[in-house]
Amino acid sequence: MKPVCLVIGAGAGIGGTVGKRFAQEGYHAALCRRTDQDGLNTLVESIESEGGSASGFLLNAVEADGIEERVAAVEADIGPIEVVVFNLGAQIGDRALADTTYKAFEIGWRMATFALFRAASTVCPLMEERGKGTILVTSATAAMRGNKGQHSHAAAMGGRRMLCQSLNAEFGPKGIHIAHILIDGAVDAPDTLGKMLGPEKFQQLRETRGMDHDGLMLPEKIADTYFHIAQQHRSTWTHEIDMRSFSDRPWWNH
Repeated sequence: MKPVCLVIGAGAGIGGTVGKRFAQEGYHAALCRRTDQDGLNTLVESIESEGGSASGFLLNAVEADGIEERVAAVEADIGPIEVVVFNLGAQIGDRALADTTYKAFEIGWRMATFALFRAASTVCPLMEERGKGTILVTSATAAMRGNKGQHSHAAAMGGRRMLCQSLNAEFGPKGIHIAHILIDGAVDAPDTLGKMLGPEKFQQLRETRGMDHDGLMLPEKIADTYFHIAQQHRSTWTHEIDMRSFSDRPWWNH
């Protein structure tokens, strides 16, 4: 039976690429995303065409019991979850305080913090019983620094970071590795940056900063780091890491 890598937030950028990387290394990639069944099918077919093992599921992570039921189904139908990649974004765009409704603020928290809490509450007891497991949590610059117009995002991602620290304090000594991975830069991903900018502006950005310039973070290279962290010996676990392009200023210098 193959070990399972469950990806929550498996778009065409970081999530799907990380899932593909784990599948290349012998894991079964259980890929979950909120919408786009066709895109999900394409991702699964791509993995299988290269000899990997994968399955795809539509999942609304803020829906009651959605995460819990999916974890239970994967454990029952596919196998024990060894790695969880929690890759849900929570960006609602730049909004002044007066333009940030209670509902908009809350949805950021539900995606970034509460959904991670629910995922951990479901998988950590299973991993604890087995004495091992890894949870890789994608995060953002907003976890470290609040900016104008980012009230919801900064609060949500800051909460995500603190939750990772709390989970590590409880479950690290029990053999469960939780890593908070801060993506401090623009990612060359059509599902996230591409949708925010639109196809034309996204391509312009790729031509001016990405591609041969290496100014946009490449999902394939990000995936290498995720896989490396998941394979670390417990005597040298990474609990927090930040990544950015060589040409970008780090968050602490802004």
